Amino acid sequence: MQWKLEDIRMYTQAKEYVDTIMIPMLPATLQVKDEQLATMTIQSEMLSVFMNEIEKQFKGRILLSPSYTYSPNANVDCEIDRLNRWIEEAEAQGIEHVLLFTTDPKWKKKERKLNGSLVWIPAGDIDSIQSEEAQVFIQSQINQIIELITAYWQE
Repeated sequence: MQWKLEDIRMYTQAKEYVDTIMIPMLPATLQVKDEQLATMTIQSEMLSVFMNEIEKQFKGRILLSPSYTYSPNANVDCEIDRLNRWIEEAEAQGIEHVLLFTTDPKWKKKERKLNGSLVWIPAGDIDSIQSEEAQVFIQSQINQIIELITAYWQE
């Protein structure tokens, strides 16, 4: 279920069946070089494709949160505190599995401080998510992530 009115209405009626939330984590700033801005943008597009495809696979069991956006220049410990508050709010609503998705490798280094499960997706050298190479890469990653999510549920 996505963060749109129709899906949220469905969620509120079936909360007891929704035990997982996916939170995409996106860096966002205009205060970088043009090349870095392009890289952040394509990573954001790629993550959006991932999230939407995974949500479709597990509709009714997973809630796709709005993106958690942060400045790449922000204090990471402050961002961890802020993100952990989001997670606490979700858990207070009965969510058992909080999955955090990012293409930013700096979060991998801070993973132990997060109260959710971090899924780092290497972005690779994709210039356009429309290219055939990108589509193959994305589908391969989606398949692996689906297996990972299923494994989280079996623990």
